Amino acid sequence: MISISEKVIKIAQDARQASLAMARLSTTTKDTMLRKMADALECATTKLIGENRKDLTTGQQKGLSSAMLDRLMLDEDRIKGIAGALREIASLPDPVGEVTRMWKRPNELMVGKMRIPLGTIGIIYESRPNVTADAAALCLKAGNAVILRGGSEAINSNLAIAGVLQGVLKEMNIPEAALSLIPFTEREGVLEMLKQEESIDLIIPRGGESLIRFVVENSRIPVIKHYKGVCHIFVDQSADFDKAEQIIVNSKTQRPGVCNSVETLLIHRDVAAEFIPRIAATLSALGVELRGDAVFCTYAPTATPATEEDWHAEYLELILACRVVDDLDAAIDHINRYCSLHTESIITSDYSRAQRFIREVNSSCVMVNASTRFADGGQLGLGAEIGISTTKLHSFGPMGLEDLTTTKFIVYGDGQVRE
Repeated sequence: MISISEKVIKIAQDARQASLAMARLSTTTKDTMLRKMADALECATTKLIGENRKDLTTGQQKGLSSAMLDRLMLDEDRIKGIAGALREIASLPDPVGEVTRMWKRPNELMVGKMRIPLGTIGIIYESRPNVTADAAALCLKAGNAVILRGGSEAINSNLAIAGVLQGVLKEMNIPEAALSLIPFTEREGVLEMLKQEESIDLIIPRGGESLIRFVVENSRIPVIKHYKGVCHIFVDQSADFDKAEQIIVNSKTQRPGVCNSVETLLIHRDVAAEFIPRIAATLSALGVELRGDAVFCTYAPTATPATEEDWHAEYLELILACRVVDDLDAAIDHINRYCSLHTESIITSDYSRAQRFIREVNSSCVMVNASTRFADGGQLGLGAEIGISTTKLHSFGPMGLEDLTTTKFIVYGDGQVRE
């Protein structure tokens, strides 16, 4: 009997071989493939919903939270959304083969850099079955092979979606191993996958902090990751209060359980007395629990005192840490000390302070007068995203197609030899 380790090794080796074929595919072929996949998913709606019900039933029996069950659920509209994302990815420019720069050397050599696929990408993720299609589509469009390992809670949904996509590969005579899904849920499969450094070029985990730390601690392969999103908004003394209130409410309450929701609010001391009572009343009416420093609590008596742990916290719920700071320098110092390199925003009418904030805050997304909820590949024009990286090598921030490629040097000569 073949062991789990042997099965994973074979999947990785086959994917490596398939990646060579993927790198040679034309843009037209890849876009046709993605559109056919979108059509096939919509045609398989009844089957996909049936398989998804198995996962939902199991999840309910295991006591999964309503939020987790909602992330897990597929219906006709969500399947249409998944198909729409694939069509959007097909419509995006293909980064593979793009020459990003050319220059001439004194000896007349022409030197350039060209985008090429990374090779084979492993995606380890939880809950959401749509990731199976989104991640596969992005990797394949960028000319890579992809190995998917979803969570046990969505195994039937993931297998069904992957099966539909693999059917299109087979129909188009593209190696089916270009898209593989680990078909078993034992942790041994993940551990073996993380050892395949000769076959897999990059690992991208998507899920909770515990999953990501497990992957980082056990992988022999480079990992692109973000542990959590401790996002900040700073209300400057020149802020328009109407804009500030709208942005803060959207950043905290639209979807509090996602990594780009705001977790800490910083307010300039000069506007504390006027702005805090207003924003505290608005947020409290929306069910947000406020935890503030001593000055904030002076102007918002219903807030509870914040502790040191609150400045580090990713709540992922309707809780907001609030602090009054003396000036822009203090705000930047707080953010650079406590941030998770995800997303920060300043609300200001002062151009010079906005520019300082952009230059001196070191996170992967830095915004001016905008909600932190825009830190998303789709919202930033990348189409679907493979994830958000707070790892500065090789990508930083929301990752789209271009981030699933690397560059190689190309050199044109006319008989030159080195002296």
